[in-house]
Amino acid sequence: MRRIASLVAAIAIAAPALPAAAQLMDILSAPKTLIERAAEARSVSDIAKDNAIVVKVNAAMAKQTTIKAATEIYEQRLLVTGLFDDKAAYDAFQKDVKAVDGVKALYWHVTYLAETDPKRKTLPSWSDTLAIATKAQARLTTAVAGHYVNFRVTGDSYGNLYVIGRAHTKDESDSVIAALKDGDGVKKVVSHIDIRP
Repeated sequence: MRRIASLVAAIAIAAPALPAAAQLMDILSAPKTLIERAAEARSVSDIAKDNAIVVKVNAAMAKQTTIKAATEIYEQRLLVTGLFDDKAAYDAFQKDVKAVDGVKALYWHVTYLAETDPKRKTLPSWSDTLAIATKAQARLTTAVAGHYVNFRVTGDSYGNLYVIGRAHTKDESDSVIAALKDGDGVKKVVSHIDIRP
């Protein structure tokens, strides 16, 4: 319970930096996130550092008035995916994200593709992309049972899934990747999993 209280305090301190809509989403998603993060095999301080980074990245996203990007973070290793049709917004978002303090590693999987590019016709919608990632998270939860809280999954508009987190063994990492690959619409899985006990 003390871990959850500490996490609530960390979010409360960072929340004023967010626009009202982003604050609302954090409040709505906080209970599930806090309970899951309290079960992780890492310190409250480490989790608070991740939360502070995410708040800054969400502010950068809000500044560009886009929701067509997704972020996941684990141990200050930041994973960002998305698709922009405005080159200036893409460049500004990338610059702002790279300027965020405390990021140990940035996995940048955001792309720019002009609105008029014919390749866009073959891409799934952003809502379909989010649905693929949500289904992947459900498969992951089943595959690794209680350890699923140590992994984060997101997708991109090309049918790729990205996973970040920490596995205790190579077998656990392999199970995660196999579970993610086993889904409709998944083209490939890109792993940013660290393996260590």
